[in-house]
Amino acid sequence: MNEDTKQIHSVRAQTLSQLVAIRAEQKPTYWVDGQRVHWEQYADALQRTVDWCDRKLSEYEPFEIKSQGTS
Repeated sequence: MNEDTKQIHSVRAQTLSQLVAIRAEQKPTYWVDGQRVHWEQYADALQRTVDWCDRKLSEYEPFEIKSQGTS
């Protein structure tokens, strides 16, 4: 496993732990010092990060192409 995949695995694991924690305790949207805290949008952003990590990791995985020749 190279350094890039290690970092992506780390980002994915950290993001998943945040996502699990947020979804375990549903919180309402509220305002703090003029800033809106919208938990569902934050959870969606975390999910997009996990999806991105999955796509990048799949690029590093070995793959096999099956083909059949005829003559």
